[in-house]
Amino acid sequence: MPRLPHCIKHCRLIVTARTLPRVPAYNCRVTDNSSIPPRAAPTLDEAIALSRWARGLGADELARARQGMSERSIPAGGFVCRQGEPVSCWLGVIDGLVKMSSDWVTGKTASYAGIPQGGWFGEGSLLKTELRRYDVIALRATRVACMKRETFRWLLDHSIAFNHAIIEQINERLGQFIGLLESERLHDTDTRVARSLAVMFNPVLYPGQNPSLTISQEEIGNLAGVSRQRVNRSLKILEDAGFLRIEYGGIAILDLDGLRQFGG
Repeated sequence: MPRLPHCIKHCRLIVTARTLPRVPAYNCRVTDNSSIPPRAAPTLDEAIALSRWARGLGADELARARQGMSERSIPAGGFVCRQGEPVSCWLGVIDGLVKMSSDWVTGKTASYAGIPQGGWFGEGSLLKTELRRYDVIALRATRVACMKRETFRWLLDHSIAFNHAIIEQINERLGQFIGLLESERLHDTDTRVARSLAVMFNPVLYPGQNPSLTISQEEIGNLAGVSRQRVNRSLKILEDAGFLRIEYGGIAILDLDGLRQFGG
């Protein structure tokens, strides 16, 4: 079969992606963070102030929350927390990127979510008082905030606003994992890469994300569960379709809604 000219192949890629079946837009009561300028890595106090759960707290409640928190630095490839260990705190990413995953005795790894700066996680394990069911690994040098179990429980007992924030967080996380299950069972690799990127812009779970995302192809592969070479191919397809632009050291999201709906 004769090879097609480059321009024709390029056009076919765009038409294929643009004519994929569409689904209803992502249902979230909080607007997308599409116009927030880049910012320097925050301090722990700044990370607390930027968190959605802190916005409705009174001064005394915020002071109690800050008193019960500490900061840890995790090197790239290090464990933030490990499967099977007791859960002693609620965790938030001050700066960096982590992956929530499980490793099986068969050697297979299941990646659940990438958690960028501004994301908090582990509330379910704290509420159920169970051993942690997953590993959280730093994909790059990362700083995390740790809220003590006692402080977390105190806020639940004394703050209606904090309860609302936690309920909203759990609801969004449930929707994220339902989408992950759908993607794993029904969608191809290109769609899995698209959804792995789009989920990092959930404005409830990860507020304040900038449309220019500093992330490597290897990191995207770790989140989507595919090789770096396969990520490169998927990113080219998504770029040709107009959903993103590949930049030095990361990507710029051009059409977040299209990225969420990619693949139907």
